[in-house]
Amino acid sequence: QCGNQIGAAFWQTISGEHGLDSSGVYNGTSELQLERMNVYFNEASGNKYVPRAVLVDLEPGTMDAVRAGPFGQLFRPDNFVFGQSGAGNNWAKGHYTEGAELVDQVLDVVRREAEGCDCLQGFHITHSLGGGTGAGMGTLLISKIREEFPDRMTATFSVVPSPGNSDTVVEPYNATLSVHQLVENSDGTFCIDNQALYDICMRTLKLSNPSYGDLNHLVSVVMSGITTCLRFPGQLNSDLRKLAVNMVPFPRLHFFMVGFAPLTSRGAHSFRAVSVPELTQQTFDPKNMMAASDFRNGRYLTCSAIFRGKVAMKEVEDQMRNVQTKNSSYFVEWIPNNIQNALCAVPPRGLKMSSTSIGNSTSIQDLFKRVGEQFSAMFRRKAFLHWYTGEGMDEMEFTEAESNMNDLISEYQQYQDAGIDDEEEEYEEELPVEEEEPL
Repeated sequence: QCGNQIGAAFWQTISGEHGLDSSGVYNGTSELQLERMNVYFNEASGNKYVPRAVLVDLEPGTMDAVRAGPFGQLFRPDNFVFGQSGAGNNWAKGHYTEGAELVDQVLDVVRREAEGCDCLQGFHITHSLGGGTGAGMGTLLISKIREEFPDRMTATFSVVPSPGNSDTVVEPYNATLSVHQLVENSDGTFCIDNQALYDICMRTLKLSNPSYGDLNHLVSVVMSGITTCLRFPGQLNSDLRKLAVNMVPFPRLHFFMVGFAPLTSRGAHSFRAVSVPELTQQTFDPKNMMAASDFRNGRYLTCSAIFRGKVAMKEVEDQMRNVQTKNSSYFVEWIPNNIQNALCAVPPRGLKMSSTSIGNSTSIQDLFKRVGEQFSAMFRRKAFLHWYTGEGMDEMEFTEAESNMNDLISEYQQYQDAGIDDEEEEYEEELPVEEEEPL
């Protein structure tokens, strides 16, 4: 459900940016909107554009909601693939039984969409890690896509269970089993957290009672920011692959935190001019991070900022250098210049300029630690396990997932503590061995 709702919000946002109305008919004003329309949309007859999206769920309910929603007429009816029974928040159902039955149908649709591309770059997947379908079937789908398109990028937007409000008791199980899969199969995972989104809505946007619609809107704005370089020409373009190359220093550590600016409450828009320094400061403000871990507890391995609107390149570079010199303790010193910039001339709707930040910070381990602790507490007593073993899972798999998660946490910790000097010592010890090899 979560992935479909976020996905629908994302399509709604970018349809607006490309000048499409709710039925996909183009009535925009600018050539720029059309220029790269084909990145995300297929052109149908009569000036109508259809999103290249596949919507998947194991129960029909969410699909009906999307279809009945404001942009329901946008999607191609054949691209709704759904089962009837639901996964009931059970990861094993999504990954092994119910989901496995549906996955071939989904792959057929994915294959058909992929064949329609001139130059397929990769896949975006939106899902949650707490449920059964998004977590279980989502990870199954990712591994199947990985088999079929091994050289294409797979980026996932994953809603991780939040510390405060949990929707299901078995969230820690589902999330840990999913992370176990994502570490191996995804190229980049943008971690989004409902708790953090609630905080942003209440603190920054001053909404006293945020709905899921508000949360989804925040996510869709970030997704729009991350994909903006694919959709519009800019001075400094980046794409999924460039992003991954710049963001992932070690293959397993590809879990990113995202932030967005300007976030202002609806009433306060007209009272402030947005400048590059202000954008930069707000994008890197811990309060604006959409994952509930504070990057001040860790260090940035790498970081990327995407600016949109009429922004001077020099100003951006100066501000970025500024961020790095002022907060140098939050950046690892063994990756010099670890901020990547991208610029795009087209701002989001209703704003003069905006910026999106993507950070690969070691503090994301807080998030995994939290889930891991809850997992261990339940797994120690084998609570709820029978639901999973009943679907044919083995306890070993839980143990493996737990240890994989702990390895991930300790890897982050290891790089957080690593300085320049200790790397050199290791290097000196290794050197003589290398000289003896060519014999």
